Amino acid sequence: MRILITGFEPFGGQSINPSWEVARVLAGLHFPQAQVQAIELPCVFAKAALALTCALDEVQPDIVLALGQAQGRSDISVERVAINIMDARIADNAGAQPIDQPVVSPGPAAYFSTLPIKHLVTRIRAAGFPATVSQTAGTFVCNQVFYALQHALVGRHGRSGFVHLPLLPEQAAHWPGPAMPSMPMETQVAALRCALTCLLDGSAPAAEDVKIGGGALN
Repeated sequence: MRILITGFEPFGGQSINPSWEVARVLAGLHFPQAQVQAIELPCVFAKAALALTCALDEVQPDIVLALGQAQGRSDISVERVAINIMDARIADNAGAQPIDQPVVSPGPAAYFSTLPIKHLVTRIRAAGFPATVSQTAGTFVCNQVFYALQHALVGRHGRSGFVHLPLLPEQAAHWPGPAMPSMPMETQVAALRCALTCLLDGSAPAAEDVKIGGGALN
């Protein structure tokens, strides 16, 4: 079993990004019957999807778990859907700020995660970590990578999806403006290790996800 985990370089003036910090730690852990590799993606619209595609071709993974930073969120957010739009509120690390442009043209309006998202949330919560199903991955580079990932793997064997992570405490301590929630590094790693174990131990549904509430009112 081959697993690819992706994270992002820091962006928005930050010196660290929890997605890459967690990804590289997970790649260094032992998972029975699984080879885990991690790649750091640039937070650049013009480069991120290409770097992802190259990694997919090289690793040929059975499972892909893409990670991203979501300031303002307080839990592990397992994303449901990627949309075919880039609408950047801030510039990326190369200074680009696409507005209302498609990720792939032509391409479907959206792709769903092929991970058992509700099963993962249930398992992460049962292990003692806060987690929810998220209905939006935003419209920045995280969503672009999520959409590009699902687009690249259409019709191929395996499971793939995106998970957003909270800020690390050292980021939140110096965040400008209102106070931001955070989660310690070791907690994030443990929660994601739980998710990977769930995908590897045979407990995750092979077809339909578990039927439990996970929607949002707004």
